[in-house]
Amino acid sequence: MGAPPRPLAGLKVIAVEQYGAAPFGTLHLAHLGAEVIKIENPKEGGDVSRSVGPHFIAGLDPTAASGLFQALNLNKRSLTLDLARPEGLAVLERLAAEADALIHNLRGDVPGKLGLTRARLAAANPRLVVVHLTGYGREPERAAWPGYDFLMQAEAGHFALTGEPDGAPSRFGLPMIDYAAGLSAALGLVSAVMAARASGQGAEIDVSLFDTALFHLSYIGQWRLTHGHVQGRERRSAHAALVPCQLYRTGDGWIYLMCNKEKFWGALCRAIGRPEWVEDPRFRRFPDRLRHRAIIEELLDAALSARTTAEWMAAFAGRVPAAPVHDIAQALDNPFVAATDRLQDVAAGDAAFRAIAGPVKVDGARPPLAAAPALGADTDAVLAELGYAGAEVAELRRQGIV
Repeated sequence: MGAPPRPLAGLKVIAVEQYGAAPFGTLHLAHLGAEVIKIENPKEGGDVSRSVGPHFIAGLDPTAASGLFQALNLNKRSLTLDLARPEGLAVLERLAAEADALIHNLRGDVPGKLGLTRARLAAANPRLVVVHLTGYGREPERAAWPGYDFLMQAEAGHFALTGEPDGAPSRFGLPMIDYAAGLSAALGLVSAVMAARASGQGAEIDVSLFDTALFHLSYIGQWRLTHGHVQGRERRSAHAALVPCQLYRTGDGWIYLMCNKEKFWGALCRAIGRPEWVEDPRFRRFPDRLRHRAIIEELLDAALSARTTAEWMAAFAGRVPAAPVHDIAQALDNPFVAATDRLQDVAAGDAAFRAIAGPVKVDGARPPLAAAPALGADTDAVLAELGYAGAEVAELRRQGIV
Protein backbone atom coordinates (compact mmCIF):
# COMPACT_ATOMS: atom_id res chain seq x y z
CA MET A 1 0.00 0.00 0.00
CA GLY A 2 1.37 3.43 -0.94
CA ALA A 3 1.76 6.40 1.34
CA PRO A 4 -1.50 8.23 2.13
CA PRO A 5 -2.08 11.50 0.23
CA ARG A 6 -0.74 14.60 1.87
CA PRO A 7 -3.17 17.39 2.88
CA LEU A 8 -2.19 19.79 0.08
CA ALA A 9 -2.01 17.22 -2.71
CA GLY A 10 -3.63 18.79 -5.77
CA LEU A 11 -2.58 22.34 -4.87
CA LYS A 12 -0.42 23.84 -7.64
CA VAL A 13 1.67 26.88 -6.74
CA ILE A 14 3.86 28.98 -9.04
CA ALA A 15 6.73 30.47 -7.05
CA VAL A 16 8.77 33.38 -8.41
CA GLU A 17 11.05 33.25 -5.41
CA GLN A 18 14.60 33.45 -4.19
CA TYR A 19 16.62 33.56 -0.99
CA GLY A 20 14.60 33.08 2.19
CA ALA A 21 11.13 34.46 2.81
CA ALA A 22 8.98 33.02 0.01
CA PRO A 23 11.07 29.81 -0.30
CA PHE A 24 10.56 29.15 3.42
CA GLY A 25 6.81 29.62 3.07
CA THR A 26 6.49 27.43 -0.01
CA LEU A 27 8.76 24.85 1.65
CA HIS A 28 5.96 24.22 4.13
CA LEU A 29 3.44 23.93 1.29
CA ALA A 30 5.71 21.47 -0.54
CA HIS A 31 6.21 19.39 2.61
CA LEU A 32 2.44 19.06 2.86
CA GLY A 33 2.04 17.87 -0.70
CA ALA A 34 1.58 20.99 -2.81
CA GLU A 35 3.24 21.05 -6.22
CA VAL A 36 5.55 24.06 -6.02
CA ILE A 37 7.06 25.12 -9.34
CA LYS A 38 9.95 27.54 -8.96
CA ILE A 39 10.23 30.01 -11.83
CA GLU A 40 13.91 30.87 -12.30
CA ASN A 41 15.61 33.23 -14.72
CA PRO A 42 17.97 31.20 -16.95
CA LYS A 43 20.15 34.25 -17.63
CA GLU A 44 20.82 34.95 -13.97
CA GLY A 45 21.49 31.43 -12.75
CA GLY A 46 18.12 31.09 -11.09
CA ASP A 47 17.51 31.57 -7.37
CA VAL A 48 20.52 33.50 -6.07
CA SER A 49 20.80 31.13 -3.11
CA ARG A 50 21.97 28.40 -5.50
CA SER A 51 25.39 30.07 -5.47
CA VAL A 52 25.56 31.02 -1.80
CA GLY A 53 28.17 29.16 0.26
CA PRO A 54 30.29 28.54 2.07
CA HIS A 55 29.03 24.95 2.25
CA PHE A 56 28.14 22.79 -0.77
CA ILE A 57 27.00 19.16 -0.79
CA ALA A 58 29.32 16.80 -2.65
CA GLY A 59 27.79 14.74 -5.45
CA LEU A 60 24.88 17.05 -6.25
CA ASP A 61 24.48 19.00 -9.47
CA PRO A 62 26.53 22.20 -8.99
CA THR A 63 23.40 24.34 -9.40
CA ALA A 64 21.74 22.55 -6.47
CA ALA A 65 24.70 21.84 -4.20
CA SER A 66 24.40 24.86 -1.90
CA GLY A 67 23.41 23.77 1.59
CA LEU A 68 21.41 26.98 1.96
CA PHE A 69 19.48 26.30 -1.26
CA GLN A 70 18.76 22.68 -0.33
CA ALA A 71 17.46 23.62 3.11
CA LEU A 72 14.86 26.00 1.65
CA ASN A 73 13.82 24.18 -1.52
CA LEU A 74 13.24 20.51 -0.76
CA ASN A 75 10.29 18.84 -2.53
CA LYS A 76 10.00 21.53 -5.24
CA ARG A 77 10.29 21.65 -9.05
CA SER A 78 12.34 24.07 -11.17
CA LEU A 79 11.25 25.72 -14.43
CA THR A 80 13.61 28.18 -16.11
CA LEU A 81 11.72 31.08 -17.65
CA ASP A 82 12.63 34.65 -18.62
CA LEU A 83 9.62 36.67 -17.47
CA ALA A 84 11.02 39.88 -18.94
CA ARG A 85 10.32 38.55 -22.44
CA PRO A 86 6.78 38.45 -23.90
CA GLU A 87 7.29 34.81 -24.84
CA GLY A 88 8.17 34.00 -21.24
CA LEU A 89 5.09 35.78 -19.92
CA ALA A 90 2.99 33.81 -22.40
CA VAL A 91 4.33 30.58 -20.89
CA LEU A 92 3.57 31.90 -17.41
CA GLU A 93 -0.02 32.71 -18.39
CA ARG A 94 -0.45 29.19 -19.73
CA LEU A 95 0.92 27.80 -16.47
CA ALA A 96 -1.27 30.16 -14.43
CA ALA A 97 -4.35 28.83 -16.21
CA GLU A 98 -3.78 25.49 -14.48
CA ALA A 99 -2.47 26.76 -11.13
CA ASP A 100 -4.18 27.66 -7.88
CA ALA A 101 -1.80 30.40 -6.83
CA LEU A 102 1.25 32.44 -7.70
CA ILE A 103 3.58 33.74 -5.01
CA HIS A 104 6.66 35.95 -5.35
CA ASN A 105 9.05 37.81 -3.07
CA LEU A 106 10.20 40.51 -5.47
CA ARG A 107 10.70 44.18 -4.62
CA GLY A 108 7.36 45.96 -4.33
CA ASP A 109 7.57 47.84 -7.64
CA VAL A 110 8.59 44.81 -9.72
CA PRO A 111 5.45 42.60 -9.98
CA GLY A 112 3.55 45.33 -11.81
CA LYS A 113 6.37 45.67 -14.33
CA LEU A 114 6.50 41.91 -14.95
CA GLY A 115 2.76 41.37 -15.06
CA LEU A 116 2.65 39.30 -11.87
CA THR A 117 -0.69 40.72 -10.78
CA ARG A 118 -4.27 39.52 -10.75
CA ALA A 119 -5.16 42.30 -13.15
CA ARG A 120 -2.85 40.70 -15.71
CA LEU A 121 -3.38 37.02 -14.89
CA ALA A 122 -7.08 36.82 -14.03
CA ALA A 123 -7.99 36.54 -17.71
CA ALA A 124 -6.02 33.29 -17.86
CA ASN A 125 -7.53 32.02 -14.61
CA PRO A 126 -10.16 33.95 -12.62
CA ARG A 127 -9.64 31.59 -9.64
CA LEU A 128 -5.92 32.39 -9.40
CA VAL A 129 -4.64 33.72 -6.07
CA VAL A 130 -1.67 36.07 -6.36
CA VAL A 131 0.47 36.56 -3.24
CA HIS A 132 2.85 39.51 -3.06
CA LEU A 133 5.53 38.99 -0.40
CA THR A 134 7.57 42.20 -0.45
CA GLY A 135 9.93 44.12 1.78
CA TYR A 136 7.80 47.15 2.56
CA GLY A 137 4.61 46.63 0.56
CA ARG A 138 3.57 47.86 -2.86
CA GLU A 139 2.54 51.36 -1.80
CA PRO A 140 4.52 54.10 -3.61
CA GLU A 141 6.44 55.40 -0.58
CA ARG A 142 8.73 52.36 -0.26
CA ALA A 143 7.77 50.00 -3.08
CA ALA A 144 11.16 50.47 -4.76
CA TRP A 145 13.17 49.94 -1.57
CA PRO A 146 15.11 46.67 -1.30
CA GLY A 147 14.07 44.97 1.93
CA TYR A 148 15.83 42.34 4.00
CA ASP A 149 15.19 40.58 7.30
CA PHE A 150 17.82 42.29 9.44
CA LEU A 151 16.71 45.75 8.25
CA MET A 152 13.20 44.95 9.47
CA GLN A 153 14.46 43.76 12.83
CA ALA A 154 16.35 47.02 13.22
CA GLU A 155 13.56 49.41 12.24
CA ALA A 156 10.72 47.55 13.96
CA GLY A 157 12.46 47.58 17.34
CA HIS A 158 13.62 43.97 17.55
CA PHE A 159 17.30 44.89 17.94
CA ALA A 160 16.35 46.96 20.98
CA LEU A 161 14.90 43.85 22.64
CA THR A 162 17.77 41.46 21.89
CA GLY A 163 21.08 41.13 23.73
CA GLU A 164 22.39 42.30 27.07
CA PRO A 165 21.27 45.69 28.45
CA ASP A 166 24.81 47.07 28.48
CA GLY A 167 25.73 45.67 25.06
CA ALA A 168 25.07 46.79 21.53
CA PRO A 169 21.60 46.21 20.04
CA SER A 170 21.53 42.77 18.44
CA ARG A 171 19.62 40.84 15.80
CA PHE A 172 18.23 37.34 16.16
CA GLY A 173 20.66 34.60 15.27
CA LEU A 174 18.28 33.36 12.53
CA PRO A 175 16.33 35.32 9.87
CA MET A 176 13.09 35.00 11.80
CA ILE A 177 11.28 37.81 9.96
CA ASP A 178 11.89 36.04 6.64
CA TYR A 179 10.58 32.82 8.14
CA ALA A 180 7.55 34.44 9.80
CA ALA A 181 6.65 36.42 6.67
CA GLY A 182 6.95 33.27 4.57
CA LEU A 183 4.59 31.43 6.90
CA SER A 184 2.13 34.35 6.89
CA ALA A 185 2.20 34.37 3.08
CA ALA A 186 1.65 30.60 2.97
CA LEU A 187 -1.31 30.93 5.34
CA GLY A 188 -2.75 33.76 3.26
CA LEU A 189 -2.28 31.69 0.10
CA VAL A 190 -4.02 28.58 1.40
CA SER A 191 -6.84 30.64 2.93
CA ALA A 192 -7.45 32.54 -0.30
CA VAL A 193 -7.34 29.34 -2.38
CA MET A 194 -10.01 27.82 -0.14
CA ALA A 195 -12.22 30.86 -0.74
CA ALA A 196 -11.49 30.84 -4.47
CA ARG A 197 -12.47 27.20 -4.81
CA ALA A 198 -15.79 28.01 -3.18
CA SER A 199 -16.53 31.26 -5.01
CA GLY A 200 -14.71 30.83 -8.32
CA GLN A 201 -12.93 34.15 -7.79
CA GLY A 202 -9.30 34.50 -6.80
CA ALA A 203 -7.76 37.25 -4.71
CA GLU A 204 -4.65 39.35 -4.31
CA ILE A 205 -2.81 38.90 -1.02
CA ASP A 206 -0.14 41.29 0.30
CA VAL A 207 2.35 40.41 3.04
CA SER A 208 5.45 42.49 3.77
CA LEU A 209 8.51 41.82 5.87
CA PHE A 210 8.02 45.17 7.59
CA ASP A 211 4.38 44.52 8.53
CA THR A 212 5.36 41.07 9.80
CA ALA A 213 8.11 42.49 12.00
CA LEU A 214 5.76 45.16 13.36
CA PHE A 215 3.00 42.61 14.05
CA HIS A 216 5.44 40.43 15.94
CA LEU A 217 5.96 43.15 18.54
CA SER A 218 2.65 41.75 19.85
CA TYR A 219 2.20 42.39 23.58
CA ILE A 220 5.42 44.42 23.80
CA GLY A 221 3.92 46.79 21.24
CA GLN A 222 0.59 46.77 23.06
CA TRP A 223 2.31 47.85 26.26
CA ARG A 224 3.62 50.90 24.45
CA LEU A 225 0.29 51.70 22.76
CA THR A 226 -1.85 51.37 25.88
CA HIS A 227 0.52 52.15 28.75
CA GLY A 228 3.37 54.14 27.23
CA HIS A 229 5.90 51.53 28.35
CA VAL A 230 8.98 51.18 26.15
CA GLN A 231 10.46 47.74 26.76
CA GLY A 232 14.23 47.36 26.50
CA ARG A 233 16.72 44.52 26.74
CA GLU A 234 16.68 42.38 29.87
CA ARG A 235 19.68 40.78 31.53
CA ARG A 236 20.41 37.16 30.53
CA SER A 237 17.55 36.98 28.00
CA ALA A 238 14.98 37.33 30.74
CA HIS A 239 11.24 37.68 30.26
CA ALA A 240 10.08 41.26 30.79
CA ALA A 241 7.63 40.40 33.57
CA LEU A 242 7.87 36.76 34.68
CA VAL A 243 10.46 35.54 37.20
CA PRO A 244 12.26 33.17 37.11
CA CYS A 245 12.45 33.12 33.35
CA GLN A 246 16.02 33.61 32.18
CA LEU A 247 19.49 32.06 32.05
CA TYR A 248 21.08 30.80 35.26
CA ARG A 249 24.55 29.44 35.96
CA THR A 250 25.14 25.76 36.66
CA GLY A 251 28.25 23.86 37.68
CA ASP A 252 29.43 23.60 34.06
CA GLY A 253 27.59 26.28 32.10
CA TRP A 254 24.06 27.57 31.74
CA ILE A 255 20.45 26.45 31.99
CA TYR A 256 17.32 28.31 30.95
CA LEU A 257 14.42 28.17 33.40
CA MET A 258 10.93 29.24 32.37
CA CYS A 259 8.61 29.11 35.37
CA ASN A 260 5.77 30.88 33.60
CA LYS A 261 3.05 29.50 35.88
CA GLU A 262 2.94 29.99 39.63
CA LYS A 263 3.02 26.23 40.27
CA PHE A 264 6.42 25.93 38.63
CA TRP A 265 8.06 28.23 41.19
CA GLY A 266 7.13 25.79 43.92
CA ALA A 267 8.25 22.83 41.83
CA LEU A 268 11.62 24.49 41.22
CA CYS A 269 12.16 25.35 44.89
CA ARG A 270 11.43 21.79 45.97
CA ALA A 271 13.58 20.27 43.21
CA ILE A 272 16.66 22.26 44.25
CA GLY A 273 16.10 21.64 47.97
CA ARG A 274 14.90 25.14 48.89
CA PRO A 275 11.19 24.58 49.76
CA GLU A 276 11.28 27.50 52.22
CA TRP A 277 11.47 29.93 49.29
CA VAL A 278 7.92 29.05 48.26
CA GLU A 279 6.42 30.94 51.21
CA ASP A 280 9.09 33.64 51.42
CA PRO A 281 7.04 36.88 51.14
CA ARG A 282 9.66 38.31 48.75
CA PHE A 283 8.98 35.52 46.24
CA ARG A 284 5.37 34.49 46.81
CA ARG A 285 3.79 35.80 43.57
CA PHE A 286 5.00 36.98 40.16
CA PRO A 287 4.93 40.71 41.09
CA ASP A 288 6.95 39.94 44.24
CA ARG A 289 9.54 37.98 42.32
CA LEU A 290 9.80 40.66 39.65
CA ARG A 291 10.66 43.23 42.31
CA HIS A 292 13.33 40.89 43.67
CA ARG A 293 14.64 39.51 40.39
CA ALA A 294 18.28 40.36 41.20
CA ILE A 295 18.11 38.51 44.52
CA ILE A 296 16.52 35.46 42.88
CA GLU A 297 19.23 35.45 40.21
CA GLU A 298 21.92 35.43 42.90
CA LEU A 299 20.22 32.71 44.93
CA LEU A 300 19.51 30.46 41.94
CA ASP A 301 23.01 30.88 40.54
CA ALA A 302 24.42 29.70 43.86
CA ALA A 303 22.02 26.76 44.19
CA LEU A 304 22.28 25.58 40.59
CA SER A 305 26.08 25.83 40.53
CA ALA A 306 26.20 22.78 42.81
CA ARG A 307 25.43 20.44 39.88
CA THR A 308 25.93 20.27 36.14
CA THR A 309 23.32 21.27 33.58
CA ALA A 310 22.77 17.62 32.64
CA GLU A 311 22.23 16.67 36.28
CA TRP A 312 19.69 19.43 36.74
CA MET A 313 17.90 18.45 33.53
CA ALA A 314 17.58 14.91 34.88
CA ALA A 315 16.29 16.23 38.20
CA PHE A 316 13.77 18.61 36.61
CA ALA A 317 12.63 16.12 33.89
CA GLY A 318 9.17 17.42 33.05
CA ARG A 319 8.45 18.88 36.49
CA VAL A 320 10.25 22.20 35.99
CA PRO A 321 10.32 23.88 32.53
CA ALA A 322 14.01 23.95 31.73
CA ALA A 323 16.36 23.62 28.77
CA PRO A 324 20.10 23.23 28.29
CA VAL A 325 21.81 25.90 26.20
CA HIS A 326 23.11 24.08 23.13
CA ASP A 327 25.27 25.10 20.23
CA ILE A 328 24.16 23.99 16.75
CA ALA A 329 26.06 20.69 16.88
CA GLN A 330 24.60 19.81 20.26
CA ALA A 331 21.12 20.80 19.09
CA LEU A 332 21.27 18.41 16.13
CA ASP A 333 23.04 15.63 18.07
CA ASN A 334 20.45 15.82 20.84
CA PRO A 335 19.23 12.26 21.64
CA PHE A 336 15.66 13.61 21.59
CA VAL A 337 16.24 14.57 17.93
CA ALA A 338 18.20 11.45 16.97
CA ALA A 339 15.57 9.05 18.36
CA THR A 340 12.86 10.34 16.02
CA ASP A 341 12.34 11.17 12.35
CA ARG A 342 13.11 14.86 12.88
CA LEU A 343 16.18 14.34 10.68
CA GLN A 344 15.83 12.45 7.42
CA ASP A 345 18.17 11.05 4.78
CA VAL A 346 17.68 12.60 1.36
CA ALA A 347 18.88 10.79 -1.76
CA ALA A 348 19.65 12.54 -5.04
CA GLY A 349 21.26 10.33 -7.67
CA ASP A 350 24.55 9.11 -6.27
CA ALA A 351 24.49 11.73 -3.50
CA ALA A 352 22.85 11.57 -0.10
CA PHE A 353 22.63 14.02 2.76
CA ARG A 354 20.75 14.63 6.01
CA ALA A 355 18.09 17.30 6.28
CA ILE A 356 15.71 18.64 8.90
CA ALA A 357 12.17 17.37 8.38
CA GLY A 358 9.14 19.62 8.38
CA PRO A 359 7.46 20.35 11.72
CA VAL A 360 3.97 19.16 10.70
CA LYS A 361 3.08 15.50 11.15
CA VAL A 362 0.24 13.97 9.15
CA ASP A 363 -1.43 10.94 10.74
CA GLY A 364 1.56 10.57 13.04
CA ALA A 365 4.24 10.71 10.33
CA ARG A 366 6.40 13.40 8.81
CA PRO A 367 6.17 13.65 5.00
CA PRO A 368 9.30 12.36 3.21
CA LEU A 369 11.85 14.73 1.75
CA ALA A 370 13.05 14.97 -1.85
CA ALA A 371 16.18 16.92 -2.80
CA ALA A 372 15.82 20.42 -4.18
CA PRO A 373 16.05 20.40 -7.98
CA ALA A 374 18.93 21.37 -10.22
CA LEU A 375 18.33 24.60 -12.14
CA GLY A 376 15.67 23.93 -14.76
CA ALA A 377 15.48 20.24 -13.94
CA ASP A 378 11.73 20.14 -14.55
CA THR A 379 11.49 22.56 -17.46
CA ASP A 380 10.85 19.98 -20.18
CA ALA A 381 8.40 18.03 -18.04
CA VAL A 382 6.40 21.08 -16.97
CA LEU A 383 6.19 22.42 -20.52
CA ALA A 384 5.11 19.02 -21.81
CA GLU A 385 2.37 18.96 -19.17
CA LEU A 386 1.21 22.31 -20.53
CA GLY A 387 0.97 20.83 -24.03
CA TYR A 388 4.14 22.20 -25.57
CA ALA A 389 5.57 20.00 -28.31
CA GLY A 390 9.22 19.07 -28.35
CA ALA A 391 9.94 21.43 -31.24
CA GLU A 392 8.29 24.32 -29.39
CA VAL A 393 10.38 23.67 -26.29
CA ALA A 394 13.52 23.53 -28.40
CA GLU A 395 12.65 26.90 -29.96
CA LEU A 396 12.01 28.46 -26.53
CA ARG A 397 15.38 27.17 -25.42
CA ARG A 398 17.11 28.44 -28.56
CA GLN A 399 15.72 31.92 -27.88
CA GLY A 400 16.83 31.80 -24.23
CA ILE A 401 13.27 31.98 -22.96
CA VAL A 402 13.71 28.78 -20.91
